[in-house]
Amino acid sequence: MKNNVKPKKHLGQHFLIDLSISQRIADALTLHGEYDKVLEIGPGTGALTQFLLQNPNYQTEVVEVDSESVVCLKEEYPDLKIYEENFLKMDFTVFGNQKIGVIGNFPYNISSQILFKVLEEKDSVPEVVGMFQKEVAERIAVGPGTKAYGILSVLLQAFYDIEYLFTVDEDVFNPPPKVKSGVIRLRRNEVKSLDCDEKLFKNIIKTTFNQRRKTIRNSIKSILQGHTLESEFLSERPEQMSVADFVKLTQSVESLLKN
Repeated sequence: MKNNVKPKKHLGQHFLIDLSISQRIADALTLHGEYDKVLEIGPGTGALTQFLLQNPNYQTEVVEVDSESVVCLKEEYPDLKIYEENFLKMDFTVFGNQKIGVIGNFPYNISSQILFKVLEEKDSVPEVVGMFQKEVAERIAVGPGTKAYGILSVLLQAFYDIEYLFTVDEDVFNPPPKVKSGVIRLRRNEVKSLDCDEKLFKNIIKTTFNQRRKTIRNSIKSILQGHTLESEFLSERPEQMSVADFVKLTQSVESLLKN
């Protein structure tokens, strides 16, 4: 692969230069029969793309916002389908009813937003493999009972089974980031929809974690609108609660507000 063009750093992106790491990330996509194509986000000069294109089990397409990277990719892969736009604004109707595997060395400063976008399109995305800042990767994959557990953990784990795969050192990037990275895999679980008002569910999660030092009793007062809630979770703090616990809490609040 030529990779002579060196695009400018954009959107917090650090370009992966260790091809063995690229191979490991590409190999982490395993649910090939579950989707029609793979969409790589932010391919840069194609360090990961080349390995995705070698896999005959799926069709690879990429979305890239940086014009210099697009020039490089078009030169290297003239037959590659490139969406020259911001993934966060991408309209998934371009894929019709197809299922899409998502992968990428995600720009650090929009990595959480990328996953919120995936959540919006969760019924079209059976599997995601991504490299994140290590701290963010751990936060996404960790279970209840730790300080890292938070809003993103609960919202994603409601619909995806998440596995932390491996850690990546700083020196395999250009330019090297100041922190280590982590690669995680998300696989869509069997939950089609939550057994509660999902808008209220999200509101409760965000409200409680934004006041995570408070007990549930004190943090959701604004949501209860003066009503008195009876729940087994009132003395808990949000980081102690599982997805199922938050669903039960939401059901109780929903029932109370309807009366």
